[in-house]
Amino acid sequence: MKELPGFPMAKRNIVLRLLGGIWQGLNALRRVLHLILLLVIFGVLLAGVSGPPVQVPDSAALLVDPQGELVEQLAGDPLDRLLGEVQGDGVREVLLRDLVDSLEAAATDDRIKMVVLRLEGLEAGGLPELKAVARAIGKVRAAGKKVVALGDSYEQGQYYLAAQADEVYLNELGMVYVDGFGYYRTFLKSVLDKLRIDINVFRVGEYKSFVEPFIRDDMSEDDKRASRQWLQSMWSAYQRDIVAARKLEPGALDDYANNFAAYLQAAGGSASRAAKDRHLVDDLMSRQDFREYMIGQVGEGDELGTDGYNSIDYRQYLTTLRRSRPGLGHEDSVGVIVASGQIVDGEAPPGEVGGDTLAGLIREASEDDSIKAVVLRVDSPGGSMFASEVVLDELRALKATGKPLVVSMGGLAASGGYYISMAADEIWADETTITGSIGVGAVVPTVDRGLDALGIHVDGFGTTRLSGQLRPDRPLGTEARDVLQQTVQDAYRIFINSVAEARRMDPERVDAIARGRVWIGSDARDLGLVDSLGDLPAAIDAAARRAGLESGAFAVQYVEPELAWPARLLEQYSVRLLENGRRMGLRIGHREAAGLDRLKLEAQRQLGALSAFNDPRGIYMLCSCAAN
Repeated sequence: MKELPGFPMAKRNIVLRLLGGIWQGLNALRRVLHLILLLVIFGVLLAGVSGPPVQVPDSAALLVDPQGELVEQLAGDPLDRLLGEVQGDGVREVLLRDLVDSLEAAATDDRIKMVVLRLEGLEAGGLPELKAVARAIGKVRAAGKKVVALGDSYEQGQYYLAAQADEVYLNELGMVYVDGFGYYRTFLKSVLDKLRIDINVFRVGEYKSFVEPFIRDDMSEDDKRASRQWLQSMWSAYQRDIVAARKLEPGALDDYANNFAAYLQAAGGSASRAAKDRHLVDDLMSRQDFREYMIGQVGEGDELGTDGYNSIDYRQYLTTLRRSRPGLGHEDSVGVIVASGQIVDGEAPPGEVGGDTLAGLIREASEDDSIKAVVLRVDSPGGSMFASEVVLDELRALKATGKPLVVSMGGLAASGGYYISMAADEIWADETTITGSIGVGAVVPTVDRGLDALGIHVDGFGTTRLSGQLRPDRPLGTEARDVLQQTVQDAYRIFINSVAEARRMDPERVDAIARGRVWIGSDARDLGLVDSLGDLPAAIDAAARRAGLESGAFAVQYVEPELAWPARLLEQYSVRLLENGRRMGLRIGHREAAGLDRLKLEAQRQLGALSAFNDPRGIYMLCSCAAN
């Protein structure tokens, strides 16, 4: 592995480590309490898996009602997810692969006559992920099967998918809320000043903005200027797809969002009628009316149909397919490895990219003779530079074996997410992928002023001028500042030169489009940072071609960490377990977070994020560049 400059600054960064340790301790306590419930869970599990397996009806609608954020990889382990579902306070996530697989299977399954979209529980996701589901819906429609959507209301991401249906219905008390994309961040400089905490920032690149919330109270003009470009590109792509799907006039969505209050007034205050008047929905329909409509389409349902018509939930449908699906019979496969979440040093569970964890999966794929090519699916804002280098080193070793390596970028593959992508034979991105952000930064908090205000003073001496200069209870010393800035600059040089070598570009050219600037996928292709625009299946096909595999003559094998047997059991039977719990009268599901619940979840998220800052040298390639 390439030697990286620096010193173990993170070991001295007590403030972040302490806060991260508090979070890890609370997390460990939570897991202990969860274990107490494990016996109860397994008791319900035994009852849940007893009886005949669920069967797909001969003539039914596939009910697609995702609950949570659309993600490339589910975070945590199956036990945590299951207990969160049972208790109603877990992180809500929907695996993109599950939605796409169920819809694509329904397109060719004669038992599935149509698809119903109920999207109230979907908490959206990146635009590339939504587009992947939309393409799967398109395959259902291309097979001659009707797709209908019913919504109590539609938020922006939900409406993107609903608009792909043949018929879109809305409850008379609902609304279609489309407000465009925003880029808003919380700035902390004033509160840190009041707490007398100094945040010492070292960065290269005027656009490397992940450090700005610590040193500013507002967004810099550089960040505004660069971000406006990719944000507007996303909004344009969203509008284009909706206009095409609903056959609207160009600019109709922009007009709807900008003049919503006026259209609401014209409709007598009825948001649902305003949406119908603007042709965003086909008709207004209550749940009862929709139930009667669906009974006329597919017949009255049995115990599988929770809404009274003959249907099967997409999760149950997928479980039956995976249980009965025979082996593909191909010895050759394309291995897919998912890198989703912030990049951290060492091992990490799904939902984070542990440098050692991901390197182990890459090594596994490299040593598996049945895997002829590898696709790395990246959905990451970056993180630890050291961990990113560990991953990149393993990817280079995989390429040295002669196996093709193709990267497929999801919604976000920026900074460290780009760093681990750049050595691929081909890089594929969606037109709205957020990528680039080639830059480096370091953040070192010191609390000497706060301690002084409390009457706590530090004094002493060392044997060299550098001694004690990185203590968080003392001001950051001049020599330490110089060392840190030079270290960050050298890390940036490594980043630039690595991109130049991998992409066959001059370092000066890379520097001109780097400096922490974020690019949308279509612009990144024009600049040479990615090779092609396309989805994950396109990247898989490209990897297969490079490996000389004929179309249809290879399998797709996801390379994932091996689960312990209790986790495998829970993952296999979780759908039936939850359904059995509901039949027993348990209140299983997720409640909508509101008020103090939202603040609690946000505080948990922020504390959890602190534990991700564990680079051994304190240097990060991170992009805080998600649209909201």
